[in-house]
Amino acid sequence: MPTHSTPWTGKAPAPSTLRSDAARRGGPVMPSRSALRPLGPDEISIVGGFWQQKQQLNADVILAHCENWMERVGWIGNFDRAAAQTIGSTHSGIEFVDSEIYKLIEAMAWELGRAPHTALEGRYHDLVARVAAAQEPDGYLDTSFGRAGQQPRYSNLEWGHELYCFGHLIQAAVARLRGGHDDELPAVARRLADHLYIEFGPTGRAAVCGHPEIEPALAELSRATGDERYLELASLFIERRGAGTLAPIAFGAEYSQDDEPIRSATVLRGHAVRALYLSAGAVDVGVETSDASLLDAVRMQWSNTVARRTYITGGMGSHHLDEAFGLDYELPPDRAYSETCAAIASVMLSWRLLLQTGEPKYADLIERTLLNNVLASPREDGRAFYYTNTLHQRVEGSIPAEDEVSARAESSLRAPWFEVSCCPTNVARTLASVGLYFATATADGVQLHQYGDYDVATTIGAGELRLEVRCGYPFDGGVRMDVTAAPPDGATVSLRIPAWAVGATLDGTPVEPGAPATVVVHSGDTVQLELPVAPRIVQPHPYIDSSRGTVAVERGPLVLALESVDLPGNANVAQAILDPSGGLRLTEHGAAVSIRLEAATETDWPYGASVDPARRSSDEIELVPYFSWANRGPSTMRVWIPTMLK
Repeated sequence: MPTHSTPWTGKAPAPSTLRSDAARRGGPVMPSRSALRPLGPDEISIVGGFWQQKQQLNADVILAHCENWMERVGWIGNFDRAAAQTIGSTHSGIEFVDSEIYKLIEAMAWELGRAPHTALEGRYHDLVARVAAAQEPDGYLDTSFGRAGQQPRYSNLEWGHELYCFGHLIQAAVARLRGGHDDELPAVARRLADHLYIEFGPTGRAAVCGHPEIEPALAELSRATGDERYLELASLFIERRGAGTLAPIAFGAEYSQDDEPIRSATVLRGHAVRALYLSAGAVDVGVETSDASLLDAVRMQWSNTVARRTYITGGMGSHHLDEAFGLDYELPPDRAYSETCAAIASVMLSWRLLLQTGEPKYADLIERTLLNNVLASPREDGRAFYYTNTLHQRVEGSIPAEDEVSARAESSLRAPWFEVSCCPTNVARTLASVGLYFATATADGVQLHQYGDYDVATTIGAGELRLEVRCGYPFDGGVRMDVTAAPPDGATVSLRIPAWAVGATLDGTPVEPGAPATVVVHSGDTVQLELPVAPRIVQPHPYIDSSRGTVAVERGPLVLALESVDLPGNANVAQAILDPSGGLRLTEHGAAVSIRLEAATETDWPYGASVDPARRSSDEIELVPYFSWANRGPSTMRVWIPTMLK
């Protein structure tokens, strides 16, 4: 039987125990030193359950959906015309659509790294060849700039997104390298990075891109190839940010985080995706240059942002006009922007901080963000997506046409494609690599951060360790771990106890939420973790005035939502009041609560009106997982539900 030991504190080990095996392939992030070592595609694999369904949907549907749409609207064809020097003014899409092809290629690379797939392999190589053909002799590669009939290279760093696109190409190349293949795409990325070093390195122009993304990409390419010039360039971009190098724009310097150096900022601000990508790059640079002050600054910004500027779903970004963070506690449910890409960038940042510190709060936010914000984007059939993720849908909206491009899916059902389709391809690359965020290793053992059906097979200091994790998560809180191989003297396994899991037990022994529980295991051992998923009422912070007088309901790791299709007569959720005295009942995927529907008499003035008691009704209504809403046709919806009405 496993032996329980003192709970792991999350404190980083001494330098002598830090990872030094540079041959390991790793995942999306592979720091040279960290408290926890990320596992590679050869060490962890999702084998069933909830997350396998999501990955299979991605592999079977989402990848092809994205590829077909980008062929149809001409975005992939941009590379063919660029290679033929005929693109001129015929460029299809906005200036940064190259990045969507790169994110799709990255998703394909992660899928191929998980398992062989002959048809996908052919599609991948064909797409890479079309991209490679458009690369200029000096390494530059962008279909929007630099050719006859187009703006000159780097003539619009504020909005051109050239370096942003390059970052996504480089990340796709890193995914290919991490899958064990050093072939055409990594060669393209090296030539591009070499070009960037000449253009923007120590002897080049002192500039930054309006949209951060190149920073984490260059740092990771340096880790994957061993070329320190790429890290040096990433560091230069981090240090230049906040010095006012970008020209003024209508949204202000804060929009691009060019208003204040990263080291002096105390909270994330401006455009949410830009801020989060930049912070991820800052962590990478801070780690590789042993810059403690830079890491401390980002950790403070993460903490303050989570405490004051984050939605209950993990979503970030309160403003529609500039896709930006609002002020502290400015979190209106009905105006939540919570862009899907910001959620994915949040996961990227939290994962980096988790690797460095081992602190479970970062894994807690990853869980919340993945299961609630990220998974709310794709429709259950994988053929439509949300760009933004509201927490209160006031009107039913309309059904977007399945064969038309939408501006945004903000106030209707999910749309098949957008004019700015950064989110579908971001979802694709995240689902393809999501298992790589589930567990880590140290010299002593393995740490489980997320739960699902997956296998771990890795080598620690004392030898081979193999685990099988099985559960009905996120709907069921029972998690079983079978140890199929362990060193003779055993190994240490820590299991994250989510902060919400009050009453959790490990092999029948109560464990405290918010900190990992640690066991010493041997071959043949079985460990049983029970996480209570009973529904619970959550109140907003009193400073969030837009949610005052309301409550939300959570069930295990899931945020629940009230959808009008579950109300009598498809009543609007604006009429709903939750009666806590009616209790909460667990259902298969959600929770049943007592909902009272109020109706008021129409008046000429909308203030001072009273409800009509004769039109009041009460019913037990099921709340559904937020990520699943809007899959049953047009509806109104809300996460925060009023609890009283005078």
